Amino acid sequence: MWPSSDQLTGCVYVFINLSVVFCDVYKYNIVQTTMITKKCINMKFCANLAFLFPEKGLLNRYQLAKEAGFKAVETGFPYGLEKDEVVAAKNASGIQQILINIYTGDVSKGELGFAALPGKEKEFRDSIVKTIDFAKGLGAKKIHIMAGKLEGNATDCNDSTYENNLRYAANLLEKENILGLIEPINKYSVPNYYMNSYEKAIAVLKKINSPNLKLMLDIFHLQLIKGNIAHTINELKQYIGHVQIAQAPDRNEPNTNGEINFKYVLETLKREGYDDWIGLEYKPLGDTREGLKWIEELGYTL
Repeated sequence: MWPSSDQLTGCVYVFINLSVVFCDVYKYNIVQTTMITKKCINMKFCANLAFLFPEKGLLNRYQLAKEAGFKAVETGFPYGLEKDEVVAAKNASGIQQILINIYTGDVSKGELGFAALPGKEKEFRDSIVKTIDFAKGLGAKKIHIMAGKLEGNATDCNDSTYENNLRYAANLLEKENILGLIEPINKYSVPNYYMNSYEKAIAVLKKINSPNLKLMLDIFHLQLIKGNIAHTINELKQYIGHVQIAQAPDRNEPNTNGEINFKYVLETLKREGYDDWIGLEYKPLGDTREGLKWIEELGYTL
């Protein structure tokens, strides 16, 4: 029996021809048959601990992610916690840390980084050094470098400040073998955020041309900024260093009602050669573990 198209999701079927010999005292009969074996090609999903398991604090979320079946996690910067206690929680869980967000400043004031803010160069340099220290302790090889929020429209001064700060960061990251990521964020979720355009992101990546700077492609933000997801993945694939997913517009599980066909999007990522981690940066509608059923529904596993 041949597998249906639905069964093919995320899997390669290997067809093996077998020659089976049946014999009796009079003759040999040779019958050819085909055995179908299923080999799943899995995507690598990591839990975003800033969003998943909200019923517990960050330190407990490492173990909850492990118990849910995750092999890896990503986090925002762990405000209010010492590096040693975060590292201890991560190590105790036995889980891998993929990514950490840069220290963004005073979150109570709405600060979201300093990279594009003139006059905040010292704050940016301090933040990247501080975050590299955390990343090394956690074993994370990716840092999301956040650009900051503007009070008005972006200017040439913002652009040059951003470029100079990214160059500074890239030099530090190269020495530590860590990848820096920049992420366009849509204007509805974060008004006045400097990095809100894929064209702007790619332009600065091309200009700096560092192997330690790549694009963070968040499918949720991509849909709200420009849509045309499959074409954009193809167009930007050489710049992509990390992917995150959530349904749009409500930022819930990929299988909830919304604008994005994630079965097709994940197949597109595979087809275009993306085989790195995919962060689950969404707001669970209910229990986080119960909401993970979409992974199996789409033909994948943790």
